[in-house]
Amino acid sequence: MTRTVVVTGAASGIGAHAAARLAADGWHVIGMDISTAGMAVTDNLTPIACDVRDPAAVEAAFTKARCGGKLNALIACAGILRTGPVGEQTVEDFDLVFDVNVRGLWLCAKYALPALRRAAAAGETARMVLLSSIASIRPKVNGGVYAASKAAVSQLTKVLAVENAASGVLINAVAPATVDTPMVRAVASSNGDNYRPSGQSPLGRVAQPEDVVRLIRFLLSDESAYMTGTIIPVDGGTSAAFVPA
Repeated sequence: MTRTVVVTGAASGIGAHAAARLAADGWHVIGMDISTAGMAVTDNLTPIACDVRDPAAVEAAFTKARCGGKLNALIACAGILRTGPVGEQTVEDFDLVFDVNVRGLWLCAKYALPALRRAAAAGETARMVLLSSIASIRPKVNGGVYAASKAAVSQLTKVLAVENAASGVLINAVAPATVDTPMVRAVASSNGDNYRPSGQSPLGRVAQPEDVVRLIRFLLSDESAYMTGTIIPVDGGTSAAFVPA
């Protein structure tokens, strides 16, 4: 039986790697992003354009994905980063970060849950993996608004998990540190406000998207059948202890 997964933010970064890997694993992948330009179209991967900030667009996208039936997983990777001192962040950037990272994630969870519950009731896989960040555990100066949005994701994960535990839907979050993605590279290269990504971990490198996707695949597997409500760092030890320069 083919399992169906919705991956948001599927046109770039972690979302793109997750969509491609799960399609290769045999999942039917619905890849959602604000633009589907550059997203691969294969027998197992169907792109849908969706602005996750817009409730009508999210509802329509899930309807188009035929999630009125059963859905086996949601991987919520859509996110945005804006940097600068908290007291100097523009209202527009503050709203954008929370609209995408928190409101958009919540909307996708809201419209995915009925179909996930139906899958769980039928004895099928029913999982949700939300993308938090190590910033929710150890925030950085000039990244406070982003960190606050990811802290909100972590708290939503915990409450959603407990609220839906009895239905059999397992909900967890992954919390990466610096990952080599286009979004991180763009911010690191601009450096106009002295924001610094976490950089190399104690393991001697930054994460690659596949490092995060491996954990996502584990959370979708039977091996994680007794895990829900967790926030799992994927940071090579970055948050474990401070390493002086």
